[in-house]
Amino acid sequence: MNNTFAESLYSVAVALWVGGMLAIGYVAAPVLFNGLADRGTAGNLAGAMFAVMAWIGLACGAYLLLYLAVRRGLRAFKSGVFWIAAAMVALTAAGHFGIQPILAQLKADALPRQVMESAVRDRFATWHGISSGLYLLQSLLGLWLVVWQERGKR
Repeated sequence: MNNTFAESLYSVAVALWVGGMLAIGYVAAPVLFNGLADRGTAGNLAGAMFAVMAWIGLACGAYLLLYLAVRRGLRAFKSGVFWIAAAMVALTAAGHFGIQPILAQLKADALPRQVMESAVRDRFATWHGISSGLYLLQSLLGLWLVVWQERGKR
């Protein structure tokens, strides 16, 4: 793979991952909850978008880490950009494979009621808050990655 293409793909991966996270988490999801009367539908649609974004994030993060490892070798482990991307991948995996299944199970346990009208409402709210906090942390790391992305290309 030629260097210019690899560097361009690096920039695209950062833009797609961080831009997608910000667009879905801070634009699309709030618009859904403000625009739809049925909060269950809004939650399901937002959840589907977050799931797609998690897979995009895992793919983009894997590329960034691979790019940095190939480009820098063992020096990659001394790079702040490498560790920011690694932390973002870890947070994405924790949210998608750890927290989201818990939220889905709580929704299933609430049936036939909506989760926020059920006995599991407090547990759902707690796990949703943890998920939101991790997403905020990941978003802040993403902004840091955007600012530092040129350092990863050197």
